[in-house]
Amino acid sequence: MSSIYTKAGDAGETGLLGGSRIPKDDIKVSCYGTIDEANAMIGAAYSMTGCDEIKEILRGIQKRLFVLGAELASDPKGRSSLKDRVSPEDIRYLEEIIDRYTEINGPLKEFLIPGKTTASSLLHVARTIIRRAERQTVSLNRSEPVRQEILKYMNRLSDTLFMLAREEERCAFIQEVKNRVLIKLNQGQSKSYLNLELAKKMAGAAEKKAEEIGIPIVFSVVDASGNLILLHRMDNSLLVSIDIAINKAYTAAAVRIPTHEVGPLVQPGAVLYGLQWTNDNRIVTFGGGYPLKANQSILGGIGVSGGTVDEDMIIASHVLKVFELERRD
Repeated sequence: MSSIYTKAGDAGETGLLGGSRIPKDDIKVSCYGTIDEANAMIGAAYSMTGCDEIKEILRGIQKRLFVLGAELASDPKGRSSLKDRVSPEDIRYLEEIIDRYTEINGPLKEFLIPGKTTASSLLHVARTIIRRAERQTVSLNRSEPVRQEILKYMNRLSDTLFMLAREEERCAFIQEVKNRVLIKLNQGQSKSYLNLELAKKMAGAAEKKAEEIGIPIVFSVVDASGNLILLHRMDNSLLVSIDIAINKAYTAAAVRIPTHEVGPLVQPGAVLYGLQWTNDNRIVTFGGGYPLKANQSILGGIGVSGGTVDEDMIIASHVLKVFELERRD
């Protein structure tokens, strides 16, 4: 590839395709220079849009603008050597795009203010640049005949870019709605899901808190049906604490309240008297078991056993805080 600089234009002239030279401020240079400017702006819009269909259309337009610019940058000799030119088919293609997106987005009922998205704004800028190129080319046509297909293509292209800007805004709105729905769905899943990974994190928090207090404990997690998800036993914890921890978690999930609140309800004369002897005697009526809730739904339960009732409740309450933090993350 030749050097990017040739020094041939240092005197304020530039060469045309065909060999002739003209001043750089000639209207002809302004015409194809403005087309180049529009092409660059369309490229910026291409890089910002998230719509694949718009990307494909813009890339095709960019390629045709190179062809159009080459014809404007040619003298008579250069034009005779061109193998590709903007044609009536190119104009019809733009008209089809305009018609398709008019049908999709409907007729415009008021002035459209640019700025809803970066890509649509860039398309509007490109549209105004094409309009400027069209005005310059009309001026050029007074002194040097320009093919009507070039003028028609520019006229249709500005309308096409306008319609693409509208379509870009529609696509961006649809994508924003999708993203919001996905966020809500993900939030819903994170707030209503209990798995082994989360159970292990809670077990780690329980063990750390138990070490701070100075007691070995057994920690358990059950699902909403009372089935065991995890049993975590610290060294030197009491054998009896295994069943107690599991049953505390089971009770909290089954009754849907902390186990220390069950005790008063099963006293003689209370509303749930006798409950403590049901479920194969698995109901625990003292503190250390808590239900795991999300959005008013029961996900499961946790149980801590190994210390005094107060110590078990302190550890379990700490685990509940960790559970809430993990669900928010």
